[in-house]
Amino acid sequence: MKPDKLKLYFFTFIIITGIFLPAESQSQVAIPDRPSPPKLVNDFTSTLNQQEKVALERKLVRFNDTSSTQITVVIVSDFNGQSKSQFAYKIGEEWGVGQKEFDNGLVILLKPKEVGNNEGEVFIATGYGVEGAVPDAIANRITEEEMIPEFKKGNYYAGLDKGTDILMKLTAGEYSAEEYQKQTGDSNKTAGYIVPILAMIIVIFLMKRSQKTKRTFSRRQSSATPGILTALLLFGMGGRHSGSWNNFSSGGGSFGGDAGGFGGFGGGSFGGGGAGGSW
Repeated sequence: MKPDKLKLYFFTFIIITGIFLPAESQSQVAIPDRPSPPKLVNDFTSTLNQQEKVALERKLVRFNDTSSTQITVVIVSDFNGQSKSQFAYKIGEEWGVGQKEFDNGLVILLKPKEVGNNEGEVFIATGYGVEGAVPDAIANRITEEEMIPEFKKGNYYAGLDKGTDILMKLTAGEYSAEEYQKQTGDSNKTAGYIVPILAMIIVIFLMKRSQKTKRTFSRRQSSATPGILTALLLFGMGGRHSGSWNNFSSGGGSFGGDAGGFGGFGGGSFGGGGAGGSW
């Protein structure tokens, strides 16, 4: 090979290396460093107060100690130019959330909605080993039904508490994804349709009955009918699902007593499972 060509190849290599290596290095530092000492609740925004962080940490540590499944909560102010899913997967992989032999880690990534932020965002990333217990559709339902309604009200701790409760029960096998979906979806929708239909039947019956009475009574009855309809429809709306699964209690109290400090992540892997939402 001629010296000129060799120099050309060399300089080309230097240029390509200079272009791509810095980008790769930046991607490696685009997420927070793994906490030391290790923690399962990592709030880099001061969204949670100390009491809330301690309560959530204790609950997740208890669950880790009794089930080996690791759920970590990470709260940040931005995703450093990445999507919420990429950011969550990178945390799961680089922090090693979950046990290496089971890949049973979950990352709940939260960006609160604050002044200057376009929107709040949340994402649940699932390790390989828990994708069956928490499919993408169920992760999406948890964020939309359990967490975001609380986040919209500024109740970040309540949303995280409810969301982690459901994840704990699903991964512990207390109920299946299908059972959760049925309870929070189809059955509530059916009930929501039945109540207005019954209300309409009652109103029609009352209207027919009122026609057989005197005119003065009919006027009173007709003016009262919209009130009856409104009350029944409001009752029907009140019976619909409003964000939390009332069949199960909050707080994760079924996972044992007090636990010690978190021992550290085990090195689980993530394959791209999970879902999230925004508000």
